[in-house]
Amino acid sequence: MAAMNSPEGMVPAAVQRPMGTAGAAIALLDAEGAVAGWTQAAQRLVGYAAAEVVGRPAAVILPSAKDRAKAYAFARRCRVSGGWSGVAAVRHRDGRRLDVSLRVSPLSGPDGRTQWLVSATGMAAVTSWAVNGSGLESLLTRAPIGIIVRDLELRCIWVNETLEFQDGIPREQRLGRRLTETLPGAEAEAAEGVMRRVLNSGTPVVDHDFRAWLPLDRRRERAFSASFFRLEDADGHVLGMCGMWVDVTGRERARERLAILSEASARIGSSLDVMRTGQELADLAVPLLADLVTVDLAEAVPLGEEPLARLGRMGKHIPAFRRAGLASIHQEAPESLWAQGEAVFVPRTSPYTRVLSSGKSHLEPVLDTSPGTWLDQDPARAQKIHEYGMHSMMVVPIHARGAVLGVAVFVRTEDPVPFEQDDLLLAEELVTRAALCLDNARRYTRERAAALALQCNLLPHHLTGGSAVEVASRYLPADSHYGAGGDWFDVIPLSGARVALVIGDVVGHGINAAATMGRLRTAVHTLADMDLPPDELLAHLDDLAIRLIEEDADAKDKEGIAAAVLGATCLYAVYDPVTRRCTMARAGHPPPAIVDPHGQVTFPDLPAGTPLGLGMVPFESVEVELPEASLLALYTDGLVETRDQDIDAGMHRLATVLAQPGLPLEDLCSAVVDTLPSPASCDDVTLLLARTRTLGPEQVVSWELPSDPAVVSSARSLAVRQLITWGLQDLAATTELIVSELVTNAIRHATGPIRLRLIRHQLLTCEVSDTSDSLPRVRHARITDERGRGLFLVAQMSHRRGARYTTGGKIVWAEQELTPVVPGGDDPVGLRNKLDRTTSRIERSSP
Repeated sequence: MAAMNSPEGMVPAAVQRPMGTAGAAIALLDAEGAVAGWTQAAQRLVGYAAAEVVGRPAAVILPSAKDRAKAYAFARRCRVSGGWSGVAAVRHRDGRRLDVSLRVSPLSGPDGRTQWLVSATGMAAVTSWAVNGSGLESLLTRAPIGIIVRDLELRCIWVNETLEFQDGIPREQRLGRRLTETLPGAEAEAAEGVMRRVLNSGTPVVDHDFRAWLPLDRRRERAFSASFFRLEDADGHVLGMCGMWVDVTGRERARERLAILSEASARIGSSLDVMRTGQELADLAVPLLADLVTVDLAEAVPLGEEPLARLGRMGKHIPAFRRAGLASIHQEAPESLWAQGEAVFVPRTSPYTRVLSSGKSHLEPVLDTSPGTWLDQDPARAQKIHEYGMHSMMVVPIHARGAVLGVAVFVRTEDPVPFEQDDLLLAEELVTRAALCLDNARRYTRERAAALALQCNLLPHHLTGGSAVEVASRYLPADSHYGAGGDWFDVIPLSGARVALVIGDVVGHGINAAATMGRLRTAVHTLADMDLPPDELLAHLDDLAIRLIEEDADAKDKEGIAAAVLGATCLYAVYDPVTRRCTMARAGHPPPAIVDPHGQVTFPDLPAGTPLGLGMVPFESVEVELPEASLLALYTDGLVETRDQDIDAGMHRLATVLAQPGLPLEDLCSAVVDTLPSPASCDDVTLLLARTRTLGPEQVVSWELPSDPAVVSSARSLAVRQLITWGLQDLAATTELIVSELVTNAIRHATGPIRLRLIRHQLLTCEVSDTSDSLPRVRHARITDERGRGLFLVAQMSHRRGARYTTGGKIVWAEQELTPVVPGGDDPVGLRNKLDRTTSRIERSSP
């Protein structure tokens, strides 16, 4: 067999034998062409036994005499060329003609004479592409996959051209060496371990992953899929190992890109916050794609920050950005000049502005820092580039739905491989996915800012409880995902030093909820001016909610408003500092908390009522007496109810914090808010605290008056004497007029006893009560009329006036500021003349 060794580059015998001689018919011919050896495989192929052909000329198995004559000429050519392979015809013992694949190889005999080894395989067992030895050589040598043959010591003994082209290792550096000697490293050691197991067990291994930095491209790691199988001869003796190598670098990079994009879908856009979304993009790209990533958004994107200079396409404005994302392989990103949230300076001629204006990405595999570039206008940035070795850069525009939001910049420092076109495609895909999330966050931020602005404008800007209560409040909008809701509260001054405390909650979040809240709050103010009891006020508010729902139900663009009205809740309470009594009613709202001066917390048994807009059952009022310095806490369910905690646990938590009677209200509000389970709630949190005050006997005085016109003069005298006692004699003249008109009207239009009451608090209130349920109205009398000017004069002299129903009748009242204002230029003498005319008119009209 030594004569079969091929020249360098030909297929070795170990590779040939499995397809060339294993299982083939073998015959040995002497120098004269006689059969010297015959195998059983030869007998099976042509039907002749060894005894029938050994010693006879091999031409005995040729089909005809003509073929025998050609055989001698063929033998001479074989001696000259050193062998032959191809297709030939032989005769079977039964006379059939057989086409066989024939290989003739010269051998050196014992006597030094040339002998011939003939190998034949029936064409039925030979595929069409392997009809001769050259086909097999072409298959192995020029196969599109790398093929390498190793001996029992795993040393390379043959390799095809494809593998040499794949890894760039020359044949002379590989032959006679093991893999660990060619490519030292852990990956090579692991691969050799796999090859040894294949040699020992005979079990092939397919698709073994192998990664290495190759001489062909030292800048990038290459990936291969290797398969190993053992080589054996016909008798099962192990000859060596064959390995097939496929370069799968492109496939692996594509798989890595898909993995990155899949991770981007999960990690980018987890919230509706612009800054957080920008940071998620930067965090994902480092270090998978770049060593430094910045996300800078243009001024047009609302970030909740102060506006920056606008971008000017051709003007002199220098573009300005806000850094929304920053990530680096270095801790705290020292190579960046600006931190997240800071304004970023960008020269007009930089790639940033070119990308913004063109909308196309900028790829700079080798960053040009030579003089004369845009970096001359930005020396600070140039210094950072040189200091940290920034050598490759990509600038990708962030645009979505036709709007350019900013740019994402990718930089490499430690990674020596420059960015390529494939890297740019990956970066663009990442930015495209992030851009949609950023645009959604931008739109939501704009809507939420509008809702917050609307809500803040609709909520009270300055709360005052007057002489009745000391108040403090807190309002926390929901987190950025849910947005501002429809919580609202109010403190409304009422007549007689009383005060109304209101809190409500509108269903939903956003513009519709804020708008609905404003409509309901305005309605409560209007109804409060009518001095309605709490249960009647809520009944009117419920009717209004039903009308709003009916009006908005048919309008598709107002479905959100109708939904916000339906299910809104409200609590309305009125506190009187004179009687220290508080009357309250609720429409589906959580009950208030009452804390007595000793810190005992209770939740009054107040009928719950139904939410507004249902109109199912009437509302009921409850009246409680509150000692001075009692605390009344009104709140929305966002304060006491969360996803992880029911309302009972929340109310217990609230009661625990409120049981601190000596704590200032502002501190107490902060303490309550600090106990929230999570700082980012899914619902608005609203709290209104009111500490009660009391008006003492020195501030309130009242008289019972008979229903007699002659008592008007006495009433004036009583009022003036009390004003002198209080040191308010400057208000005597106007008060006399007010008392005269109110008492006169009560005598004229009512029956039964009359009560006159003066209250001195932040204002001076004059009240006249009677048993009639008819309310007076202001008339604009003509010049010739003798009557009809009384209440008009009271309105002119008063800061505010009105009337309200009571259980036994009504109260007509008027308030004056403690600093008197004389309207129309009238002096006290003129006012006195008006009073005299009023009195005389009353006396003339009396029976």
